[in-house]
Amino acid sequence: MSEAPALEAGRLLFAAPCRFFHAAQRASDLPARRAAEIAFAGRSNVGKSSLLNALTEQKALARTSKQPGRTQQLNFFELGPDAGGRRLVLVDMPGYGFARVSAGLLQQWSALIRSYLRGRAVLARVLVLIDARQGPKPNDRELFELLDAAALSWQVVLTKCDALTPAALARRQAELAAEIARHPAGHPEIHATSAETGAGIPELRATLAGLATIG
Repeated sequence: MSEAPALEAGRLLFAAPCRFFHAAQRASDLPARRAAEIAFAGRSNVGKSSLLNALTEQKALARTSKQPGRTQQLNFFELGPDAGGRRLVLVDMPGYGFARVSAGLLQQWSALIRSYLRGRAVLARVLVLIDARQGPKPNDRELFELLDAAALSWQVVLTKCDALTPAALARRQAELAAEIARHPAGHPEIHATSAETGAGIPELRATLAGLATIG
């Protein structure tokens, strides 16, 4: 699909209704398959909730907070169907790299995340969100390795790109592209986004629309 039709497909899909329908705190709580799933993963406060809200143009679809560890479960949102019958399930995952949670809760979240990523056949892609100002951290690189081992397609989405100059952003993308090229499950395209300005949001919608379930 060429660029203009792909952008329009993304716009139409993300203009369709999107609603929260399930929360899972344990692997046994995961819902039955509805459609292809896109997981949003990243460090705490990287902007997962803000990106979800920007994609769907709903200010409060996913709650945002300055407190690390606010998302304490896998939250599932059903998007669509649109006029073409396409639908997706968007999955907001607990942030990692947080410091203000108990060891027991951290262990529970880690087990849930690993179980979901390794055993969810309907999971089409994992979006690994990285703060453009900071670049990848050790936790991010651990996730890269986990996703490679699980043979799960993953793709980097840079957030908060409005905070960088174009030259600095280009350097960050080049550095990341070289790193991703060393990972067998890493998708080569990097999406640079800003939930604040809307930059990169239409292009990301287009990519995700290409992964949607039809019917």
